[in-house]
Amino acid sequence: MKLKKFLTAVAASTAAVFTLGGSAYATPSTTYWTPATSDIQPYKVLHIGIDNYFTVGRKDEKSSLPTDVGLTIGVLPYEKLQLEVGVDLMEPSTDPLFFNAKLGTPEGALFEGSPALNIGIFNVGTDRKEAARDGDGRTDYNIVDFIVGKSLPFGLGRLHAGAYYGNSKTLLDRNGEKENTGFMVGWDMGIMRQKESDGGEYHKWIFAADYASGKNAIGGGGVGIYHYFTKNVSLLAGPVWYNDPVVVGVNESAKYVWTTQIDINY
Repeated sequence: MKLKKFLTAVAASTAAVFTLGGSAYATPSTTYWTPATSDIQPYKVLHIGIDNYFTVGRKDEKSSLPTDVGLTIGVLPYEKLQLEVGVDLMEPSTDPLFFNAKLGTPEGALFEGSPALNIGIFNVGTDRKEAARDGDGRTDYNIVDFIVGKSLPFGLGRLHAGAYYGNSKTLLDRNGEKENTGFMVGWDMGIMRQKESDGGEYHKWIFAADYASGKNAIGGGGVGIYHYFTKNVSLLAGPVWYNDPVVVGVNESAKYVWTTQIDINY
């Protein structure tokens, strides 16, 4: 692609990301708990995700999180510049609809050996009222993140790191003080490479871990493992912990939950 066309596409796509941010809570492609990954859905490939967060052996009701059913699709037909947009339904909740978008370049796109670069927006909700109904808080977190990713030597997987900035009126600590900035890190490593009849390859198992700083609604992390039944169908399982459970919306004694996440590319 010629430089002029490439820069035009960058400008248009970046504008699309922030236009979505102005009107729209959801997660884009993630490592585990956070979007600290350089993965972006390929053009016209639809991702269907069903994420559950639950406790084991606890009888109190406020220990689990709503189920997240999400759709994400790639919308740019370029190899060196990719854009995905997504929508999530979080149930049960008062305001269940959320949106996200992520724009980025894969490793090696800018020059030989260049890292992957991403800018995205997530947790963009539909409730902007100062006094939200039914006692629930507003959901327009509008978190913008910038992520740098790079493959590690000796087959040790990929490492991603970056910073985030959210709505100072919504991303708060338990005392109502703004807690709207922080950092995110993520790591993944695949093992047992599989080949398909069409020549494609994928890893049967992928170890993953990530973390977001801040005693706010996204502060916390997780560690677990993906099992890929095929290159397009996987199941993730493991624990997720919170920096402050009260801010997340569960009992303070619920320091962590278990998650199962089904992911399908179509």
